[in-house]
Amino acid sequence: MKDKGPALERTLSLPAVAISGIGIILGAGVYALIGEAASLAGNALWLSFLFSALIAAFTGLSYMELSSMFTEASAEYEYTRRSFGGTLAFIIGIMVILSGIVGAATVALGFAGYFSTFTGIPLLPVAFAVLVILSAVIFSGIKQSAAVAIIFTLIEAGGIVGMIIIGLPYIGSVDYLAMPLGIAGVFQASALIFFAYQGFEEIVKLSEETVEPEKTIPKGLMIAVVVTVILYIAVSISIVSIGGYETVAGSKNPFAMVAENTFSGGGTVFTIIALFATANTALLMMLASSRILYGMAKNNRMPGKFAWISPRTKTPVWSVAAVLLVSLVFLIPGEIRDVALIANFTLFFTFAVINAAVIVLRFKMPEKSRPYSVPFTIGKVPVPAVLGIFTCLFFLSVMDPVILGVGVVLTVAAAAGSYLFPEKETSV
Repeated sequence: MKDKGPALERTLSLPAVAISGIGIILGAGVYALIGEAASLAGNALWLSFLFSALIAAFTGLSYMELSSMFTEASAEYEYTRRSFGGTLAFIIGIMVILSGIVGAATVALGFAGYFSTFTGIPLLPVAFAVLVILSAVIFSGIKQSAAVAIIFTLIEAGGIVGMIIIGLPYIGSVDYLAMPLGIAGVFQASALIFFAYQGFEEIVKLSEETVEPEKTIPKGLMIAVVVTVILYIAVSISIVSIGGYETVAGSKNPFAMVAENTFSGGGTVFTIIALFATANTALLMMLASSRILYGMAKNNRMPGKFAWISPRTKTPVWSVAAVLLVSLVFLIPGEIRDVALIANFTLFFTFAVINAAVIVLRFKMPEKSRPYSVPFTIGKVPVPAVLGIFTCLFFLSVMDPVILGVGVVLTVAAAAGSYLFPEKETSV
Protein backbone atom coordinates (compact mmCIF):
# COMPACT_ATOMS: atom_id res chain seq x y z
CA MET A 1 0.00 0.00 0.00
CA LYS A 2 1.42 3.36 -0.97
CA ASP A 3 1.34 6.34 1.31
CA LYS A 4 -0.05 9.46 -0.34
CA GLY A 5 0.64 13.03 0.62
CA PRO A 6 2.44 14.28 3.71
CA ALA A 7 3.42 11.85 6.47
CA LEU A 8 3.43 12.14 10.24
CA GLU A 9 6.64 13.72 11.52
CA ARG A 10 9.07 11.77 13.78
CA THR A 11 10.03 14.28 16.48
CA LEU A 12 9.20 12.67 19.85
CA SER A 13 12.12 11.49 22.05
CA LEU A 14 12.05 9.20 25.13
CA PRO A 15 11.54 12.06 27.64
CA ALA A 16 8.66 13.47 25.56
CA VAL A 17 7.02 10.03 25.24
CA ALA A 18 7.43 9.14 28.94
CA ILE A 19 6.24 12.54 30.17
CA SER A 20 3.27 12.46 27.80
CA GLY A 21 2.37 8.99 29.16
CA ILE A 22 2.67 10.13 32.76
CA GLY A 23 0.58 13.17 31.97
CA ILE A 24 -2.30 11.30 30.37
CA ILE A 25 -2.41 8.75 33.21
CA LEU A 26 -2.14 11.17 36.13
CA GLY A 27 -4.76 13.73 35.22
CA ALA A 28 -8.03 11.86 35.22
CA GLY A 29 -8.04 9.47 38.16
CA VAL A 30 -6.91 11.30 41.27
CA TYR A 31 -8.20 14.70 40.22
CA ALA A 32 -11.59 13.71 38.80
CA LEU A 33 -12.64 10.33 40.25
CA ILE A 34 -10.98 9.82 43.63
CA GLY A 35 -14.03 11.24 45.42
CA GLU A 36 -16.39 8.77 43.72
CA ALA A 37 -14.00 5.89 44.42
CA ALA A 38 -13.62 6.84 48.09
CA SER A 39 -17.37 6.50 48.60
CA LEU A 40 -17.07 2.85 47.53
CA ALA A 41 -13.72 1.77 48.99
CA GLY A 42 -13.52 3.95 52.10
CA ASN A 43 -10.07 4.28 53.66
CA ALA A 44 -9.02 1.16 51.72
CA LEU A 45 -8.91 3.34 48.61
CA TRP A 46 -5.22 2.52 48.23
CA LEU A 47 -6.16 -1.15 47.76
CA SER A 48 -8.40 -0.21 44.84
CA PHE A 49 -5.49 1.57 43.19
CA LEU A 50 -3.29 -1.46 43.85
CA PHE A 51 -5.75 -3.94 42.36
CA SER A 52 -6.28 -1.72 39.30
CA ALA A 53 -2.51 -1.46 38.92
CA LEU A 54 -2.36 -5.23 38.33
CA ILE A 55 -4.20 -4.86 35.01
CA ALA A 56 -2.02 -1.91 34.08
CA ALA A 57 1.12 -3.90 34.90
CA PHE A 58 0.15 -7.15 33.16
CA THR A 59 -1.27 -5.44 30.10
CA GLY A 60 1.53 -2.89 30.00
CA LEU A 61 4.05 -5.70 29.52
CA SER A 62 1.99 -7.01 26.58
CA TYR A 63 1.89 -3.55 25.00
CA MET A 64 5.66 -3.29 25.39
CA GLU A 65 6.24 -6.49 23.41
CA LEU A 66 3.68 -5.66 20.72
CA SER A 67 4.87 -2.07 20.28
CA SER A 68 8.42 -3.31 19.79
CA MET A 69 7.17 -5.64 17.01
CA PHE A 70 4.86 -3.24 15.14
CA THR A 71 5.41 0.52 15.03
CA GLU A 72 2.28 1.64 13.16
CA ALA A 73 0.13 4.44 14.59
CA SER A 74 -2.91 2.16 14.39
CA ALA A 75 -1.50 0.23 17.39
CA GLU A 76 -4.19 -2.10 18.84
CA TYR A 77 -5.85 -2.39 15.43
CA GLU A 78 -2.61 -3.62 13.91
CA TYR A 79 -1.81 -5.99 16.80
CA THR A 80 -5.27 -7.59 16.61
CA ARG A 81 -5.27 -7.78 12.81
CA ARG A 82 -1.98 -9.69 12.81
CA SER A 83 -3.21 -12.14 15.46
CA PHE A 84 -6.98 -12.55 15.00
CA GLY A 85 -7.85 -11.04 11.62
CA GLY A 86 -9.69 -8.02 10.29
CA THR A 87 -13.13 -8.28 11.90
CA LEU A 88 -11.97 -8.40 15.52
CA ALA A 89 -9.28 -5.84 14.65
CA PHE A 90 -11.97 -3.41 13.49
CA ILE A 91 -13.98 -3.94 16.69
CA ILE A 92 -10.88 -3.35 18.83
CA GLY A 93 -9.95 -0.29 16.79
CA ILE A 94 -13.39 1.21 17.43
CA MET A 95 -13.22 0.27 21.13
CA VAL A 96 -9.87 2.03 21.47
CA ILE A 97 -11.08 5.13 19.65
CA LEU A 98 -14.14 5.17 21.90
CA SER A 99 -12.05 4.73 25.05
CA GLY A 100 -10.16 7.91 24.22
CA ILE A 101 -13.27 9.78 23.11
CA VAL A 102 -15.38 8.77 26.12
CA GLY A 103 -12.35 9.28 28.34
CA ALA A 104 -11.90 12.82 27.05
CA ALA A 105 -15.59 13.53 27.75
CA THR A 106 -15.16 12.12 31.28
CA VAL A 107 -12.13 14.25 32.02
CA ALA A 108 -13.77 17.33 30.49
CA LEU A 109 -16.60 16.82 33.00
CA GLY A 110 -13.95 16.54 35.71
CA PHE A 111 -12.45 19.83 34.51
CA ALA A 112 -15.92 21.37 34.55
CA GLY A 113 -16.53 20.10 38.10
CA TYR A 114 -13.52 22.01 39.39
CA PHE A 115 -14.14 25.06 37.20
CA SER A 116 -17.84 25.27 38.08
CA THR A 117 -17.12 25.03 41.80
CA PHE A 118 -14.72 27.94 41.35
CA THR A 119 -16.93 30.10 39.10
CA GLY A 120 -20.51 28.81 39.33
CA ILE A 121 -20.76 28.21 35.55
CA PRO A 122 -22.77 25.04 34.68
CA LEU A 123 -20.86 21.84 33.85
CA LEU A 124 -21.82 21.17 30.23
CA PRO A 125 -20.90 24.56 28.68
CA VAL A 126 -17.51 24.44 30.40
CA ALA A 127 -16.83 20.84 29.28
CA PHE A 128 -17.91 21.73 25.71
CA ALA A 129 -15.60 24.75 25.57
CA VAL A 130 -12.53 22.92 26.90
CA LEU A 131 -12.87 20.12 24.32
CA VAL A 132 -13.08 22.64 21.48
CA ILE A 133 -10.03 24.56 22.72
CA LEU A 134 -7.96 21.39 23.16
CA SER A 135 -8.88 20.22 19.67
CA ALA A 136 -7.53 23.50 18.32
CA VAL A 137 -4.21 22.74 20.04
CA ILE A 138 -4.14 19.27 18.45
CA PHE A 139 -4.90 20.80 15.04
CA SER A 140 -1.86 23.06 15.39
CA GLY A 141 0.64 20.17 15.30
CA ILE A 142 2.32 17.39 17.30
CA LYS A 143 5.18 19.63 18.50
CA GLN A 144 2.74 22.13 19.95
CA SER A 145 0.60 19.39 21.51
CA ALA A 146 3.65 17.73 23.09
CA ALA A 147 4.93 21.06 24.42
CA VAL A 148 1.59 21.84 26.08
CA ALA A 149 1.43 18.29 27.47
CA ILE A 150 4.89 18.52 29.03
CA ILE A 151 4.16 21.84 30.74
CA PHE A 152 0.77 20.67 32.03
CA THR A 153 2.25 17.36 33.18
CA LEU A 154 4.83 19.10 35.34
CA ILE A 155 2.05 21.16 36.96
CA GLU A 156 -0.24 18.19 37.65
CA ALA A 157 2.60 16.02 38.93
CA GLY A 158 3.56 18.87 41.25
CA GLY A 159 -0.01 18.89 42.57
CA ILE A 160 0.06 15.19 43.35
CA VAL A 161 3.44 15.44 45.06
CA GLY A 162 2.12 18.46 46.95
CA MET A 163 -0.92 16.51 48.19
CA ILE A 164 1.34 13.66 49.31
CA ILE A 165 3.47 16.14 51.29
CA ILE A 166 0.39 17.78 52.83
CA GLY A 167 -0.83 14.39 54.03
CA LEU A 168 2.46 13.23 55.57
CA PRO A 169 1.74 14.65 59.07
CA TYR A 170 -1.60 12.78 59.09
CA ILE A 171 -0.23 9.34 58.13
CA GLY A 172 -1.45 6.73 60.60
CA SER A 173 -4.45 8.77 61.75
CA VAL A 174 -7.08 6.44 60.23
CA ASP A 175 -7.72 2.73 59.75
CA TYR A 176 -6.54 2.08 56.18
CA LEU A 177 -8.57 -1.13 55.96
CA ALA A 178 -11.91 0.54 56.79
CA MET A 179 -14.30 -0.56 54.01
CA PRO A 180 -17.87 0.80 54.31
CA LEU A 181 -19.09 -1.61 51.61
CA GLY A 182 -16.66 -4.43 52.37
CA ILE A 183 -14.25 -5.96 49.87
CA ALA A 184 -16.98 -5.79 47.20
CA GLY A 185 -16.85 -2.00 47.46
CA VAL A 186 -13.07 -2.07 47.05
CA PHE A 187 -13.42 -4.10 43.86
CA GLN A 188 -16.18 -1.82 42.56
CA ALA A 189 -13.93 1.15 43.24
CA SER A 190 -11.12 -0.67 41.40
CA ALA A 191 -13.35 -1.11 38.36
CA LEU A 192 -14.11 2.62 38.46
CA ILE A 193 -10.65 3.90 39.35
CA PHE A 194 -9.00 1.87 36.60
CA PHE A 195 -9.91 4.88 34.50
CA ALA A 196 -7.07 6.52 36.42
CA TYR A 197 -4.60 4.24 34.64
CA GLN A 198 -6.00 4.90 31.18
CA GLY A 199 -3.18 6.36 29.18
CA PHE A 200 -0.32 3.89 29.32
CA GLU A 201 -1.73 2.20 26.22
CA GLU A 202 -2.12 5.53 24.42
CA ILE A 203 1.67 5.90 24.17
CA VAL A 204 1.90 3.29 21.41
CA LYS A 205 -0.35 5.39 19.15
CA LEU A 206 2.45 7.94 18.86
CA SER A 207 4.78 5.39 17.24
CA GLU A 208 4.84 7.02 13.80
CA GLU A 209 5.80 10.35 15.39
CA THR A 210 8.52 8.91 17.66
CA VAL A 211 12.23 8.56 17.01
CA GLU A 212 13.27 4.86 17.07
CA PRO A 213 9.81 3.75 18.19
CA GLU A 214 10.72 0.06 18.59
CA LYS A 215 13.01 1.06 21.49
CA THR A 216 11.57 4.37 22.67
CA ILE A 217 7.91 3.33 23.01
CA PRO A 218 8.48 0.29 25.33
CA LYS A 219 10.86 2.27 27.54
CA GLY A 220 8.53 5.25 27.73
CA LEU A 221 5.59 3.01 28.56
CA MET A 222 7.45 1.24 31.37
CA ILE A 223 8.60 4.52 32.93
CA ALA A 224 5.08 5.99 32.81
CA VAL A 225 3.43 2.95 34.46
CA VAL A 226 5.97 2.61 37.29
CA VAL A 227 5.93 6.32 38.16
CA THR A 228 2.14 6.62 38.17
CA VAL A 229 1.50 3.46 40.23
CA ILE A 230 3.81 4.76 42.97
CA LEU A 231 2.25 8.23 42.93
CA TYR A 232 -1.33 6.91 42.94
CA ILE A 233 -0.90 4.63 45.94
CA ALA A 234 0.95 7.34 47.87
CA VAL A 235 -1.61 10.06 47.17
CA SER A 236 -4.59 7.78 47.94
CA ILE A 237 -3.10 7.01 51.37
CA SER A 238 -2.36 10.68 51.93
CA ILE A 239 -5.79 11.99 50.96
CA VAL A 240 -7.77 9.63 53.23
CA SER A 241 -5.38 10.33 56.09
CA ILE A 242 -6.61 13.93 56.21
CA GLY A 243 -9.96 13.46 57.96
CA GLY A 244 -10.84 10.02 56.58
CA TYR A 245 -12.58 9.03 53.37
CA GLU A 246 -15.78 10.82 54.43
CA THR A 247 -14.09 14.15 53.69
CA VAL A 248 -13.91 13.49 49.93
CA ALA A 249 -16.56 10.79 49.37
CA GLY A 250 -18.60 11.74 46.30
CA SER A 251 -16.86 15.10 45.88
CA LYS A 252 -16.51 16.63 42.40
CA ASN A 253 -13.44 18.61 43.51
CA PRO A 254 -11.76 16.30 46.08
CA PHE A 255 -8.24 17.73 45.97
CA ALA A 256 -9.46 21.31 46.42
CA MET A 257 -11.76 20.26 49.26
CA VAL A 258 -8.95 18.53 51.18
CA ALA A 259 -6.48 21.37 50.59
CA GLU A 260 -9.00 23.99 51.70
CA ASN A 261 -9.25 22.23 55.06
CA THR A 262 -5.48 22.11 55.59
CA PHE A 263 -4.16 25.58 54.68
CA SER A 264 -5.46 29.00 53.72
CA GLY A 265 -6.05 29.34 49.98
CA GLY A 266 -5.44 25.63 49.46
CA GLY A 267 -8.74 25.15 47.65
CA THR A 268 -7.89 27.79 45.07
CA VAL A 269 -4.37 26.48 44.50
CA PHE A 270 -5.48 22.91 43.94
CA THR A 271 -8.45 23.93 41.81
CA ILE A 272 -6.04 25.63 39.40
CA ILE A 273 -3.70 22.61 39.41
CA ALA A 274 -6.64 20.26 38.79
CA LEU A 275 -7.72 22.35 35.80
CA PHE A 276 -4.29 21.91 34.20
CA ALA A 277 -4.31 18.18 35.04
CA THR A 278 -7.71 17.36 33.59
CA ALA A 279 -7.15 19.52 30.50
CA ASN A 280 -3.86 17.72 29.88
CA THR A 281 -5.45 14.28 30.06
CA ALA A 282 -8.30 15.22 27.73
CA LEU A 283 -5.77 16.68 25.26
CA LEU A 284 -3.71 13.48 25.15
CA MET A 285 -6.74 11.17 24.94
CA MET A 286 -8.13 13.05 21.97
CA LEU A 287 -4.69 13.12 20.36
CA ALA A 288 -4.33 9.34 20.70
CA SER A 289 -7.85 8.59 19.40
CA SER A 290 -7.29 10.76 16.35
CA ARG A 291 -4.09 8.82 15.57
CA ILE A 292 -5.67 5.38 15.66
CA LEU A 293 -8.58 6.64 13.55
CA TYR A 294 -5.96 7.94 11.11
CA GLY A 295 -4.18 4.56 11.20
CA MET A 296 -7.38 2.61 10.50
CA ALA A 297 -8.21 4.91 7.59
CA LYS A 298 -4.72 4.39 6.20
CA ASN A 299 -5.45 0.65 6.34
CA ASN A 300 -8.71 1.20 4.40
CA ARG A 301 -10.90 0.28 7.41
CA MET A 302 -12.38 3.76 7.77
CA PRO A 303 -13.20 6.45 5.18
CA GLY A 304 -10.05 7.65 3.41
CA LYS A 305 -10.69 11.26 4.41
CA PHE A 306 -9.62 10.40 7.97
CA ALA A 307 -6.13 9.54 6.66
CA TRP A 308 -5.63 12.96 5.08
CA ILE A 309 -2.70 14.88 6.59
CA SER A 310 -2.63 18.67 6.49
CA PRO A 311 0.45 19.80 4.52
CA ARG A 312 0.82 22.78 6.86
CA THR A 313 0.41 21.26 10.35
CA LYS A 314 1.23 17.60 9.54
CA THR A 315 -1.86 16.50 11.52
CA PRO A 316 -4.81 14.27 10.44
CA VAL A 317 -7.33 17.10 10.35
CA TRP A 318 -10.54 15.14 9.70
CA SER A 319 -9.67 12.53 12.32
CA VAL A 320 -9.20 15.26 14.91
CA ALA A 321 -12.53 16.83 13.93
CA ALA A 322 -14.39 13.50 14.17
CA VAL A 323 -12.95 12.79 17.62
CA LEU A 324 -14.05 16.22 18.81
CA LEU A 325 -17.62 15.82 17.55
CA VAL A 326 -18.16 12.39 19.12
CA SER A 327 -16.56 13.54 22.40
CA LEU A 328 -19.11 16.33 22.56
CA VAL A 329 -21.92 13.78 22.16
CA PHE A 330 -20.67 11.78 25.17
CA LEU A 331 -20.95 14.88 27.35
CA ILE A 332 -24.72 14.52 27.22
CA PRO A 333 -25.08 12.03 30.16
CA GLY A 334 -23.42 14.67 32.35
CA GLU A 335 -22.53 12.19 35.14
CA ILE A 336 -18.79 11.61 35.38
CA ARG A 337 -19.05 8.22 37.10
CA ASP A 338 -21.26 6.67 34.40
CA VAL A 339 -19.18 8.07 31.54
CA ALA A 340 -15.97 6.80 33.16
CA LEU A 341 -17.39 3.29 33.56
CA ILE A 342 -18.38 3.17 29.89
CA ALA A 343 -14.82 4.09 29.02
CA ASN A 344 -13.58 1.35 31.35
CA PHE A 345 -15.70 -1.28 29.59
CA THR A 346 -13.97 -0.49 26.32
CA LEU A 347 -10.60 -0.74 28.08
CA PHE A 348 -11.22 -4.08 29.81
CA PHE A 349 -12.54 -5.60 26.58
CA THR A 350 -9.59 -4.28 24.58
CA PHE A 351 -6.95 -5.29 27.10
CA ALA A 352 -8.24 -8.86 27.28
CA VAL A 353 -7.79 -9.13 23.50
CA ILE A 354 -4.36 -7.44 23.56
CA ASN A 355 -3.07 -9.89 26.17
CA ALA A 356 -4.43 -12.75 24.08
CA ALA A 357 -2.72 -11.29 20.99
CA VAL A 358 0.70 -11.55 22.63
CA ILE A 359 0.11 -15.26 23.27
CA VAL A 360 -1.22 -15.98 19.78
CA LEU A 361 1.64 -14.15 18.04
CA ARG A 362 4.22 -16.15 20.01
CA PHE A 363 2.94 -19.17 18.04
CA LYS A 364 1.86 -17.45 14.82
CA MET A 365 4.95 -15.25 14.26
CA PRO A 366 7.76 -16.85 16.30
CA GLU A 367 10.49 -15.46 14.01
CA LYS A 368 9.29 -11.85 14.22
CA SER A 369 11.85 -9.57 15.90
CA ARG A 370 10.90 -8.67 19.48
CA PRO A 371 13.28 -6.02 20.87
CA TYR A 372 11.27 -6.43 24.09
CA SER A 373 9.63 -9.70 25.25
CA VAL A 374 7.22 -10.25 28.15
CA PRO A 375 9.14 -12.12 30.90
CA PHE A 376 8.11 -15.21 32.93
CA THR A 377 7.24 -17.47 30.03
CA ILE A 378 6.15 -21.11 30.31
CA GLY A 379 6.91 -22.73 26.97
CA LYS A 380 5.88 -19.97 24.60
CA VAL A 381 3.11 -18.62 26.83
CA PRO A 382 3.87 -15.42 28.84
CA VAL A 383 2.30 -15.81 32.29
CA PRO A 384 1.63 -12.04 32.80
CA ALA A 385 -0.49 -12.00 29.61
CA VAL A 386 -2.61 -14.89 30.92
CA LEU A 387 -3.07 -13.08 34.25
CA GLY A 388 -3.95 -9.93 32.31
CA ILE A 389 -6.80 -11.73 30.55
CA PHE A 390 -8.23 -13.10 33.80
CA THR A 391 -8.03 -9.77 35.65
CA CYS A 392 -9.78 -7.96 32.80
CA LEU A 393 -12.59 -10.53 32.77
CA PHE A 394 -12.89 -10.29 36.56
CA PHE A 395 -13.30 -6.52 36.54
CA LEU A 396 -15.87 -6.78 33.76
CA SER A 397 -17.81 -9.20 35.97
CA VAL A 398 -18.12 -6.68 38.84
CA MET A 399 -19.35 -3.78 36.68
CA ASP A 400 -22.91 -2.47 36.87
CA PRO A 401 -25.31 -4.42 34.57
CA VAL A 402 -26.49 -1.20 32.89
CA ILE A 403 -22.91 -0.25 32.00
CA LEU A 404 -22.32 -3.77 30.70
CA GLY A 405 -25.46 -3.41 28.57
CA VAL A 406 -24.19 -0.16 27.06
CA GLY A 407 -20.83 -1.84 26.43
CA VAL A 408 -22.45 -4.75 24.63
CA VAL A 409 -24.42 -2.36 22.41
CA LEU A 410 -21.20 -0.51 21.50
CA THR A 411 -19.46 -3.82 20.73
CA VAL A 412 -22.30 -5.03 18.49
CA ALA A 413 -22.36 -1.69 16.69
CA ALA A 414 -18.61 -1.93 16.10
CA ALA A 415 -19.02 -5.48 14.75
CA ALA A 416 -21.71 -4.28 12.35
CA GLY A 417 -19.43 -1.46 11.23
CA SER A 418 -16.72 -3.93 10.25
CA TYR A 419 -18.93 -5.08 7.37
CA LEU A 420 -19.32 -1.52 6.09
CA PHE A 421 -15.53 -1.22 5.77
CA PRO A 422 -14.26 -4.74 4.98
CA GLU A 423 -10.56 -5.45 5.09
CA LYS A 424 -8.89 -5.08 1.72
CA GLU A 425 -5.94 -7.04 0.51
CA THR A 426 -2.72 -5.13 1.11
CA SER A 427 0.90 -6.09 0.97
CA VAL A 428 2.39 -6.81 4.39
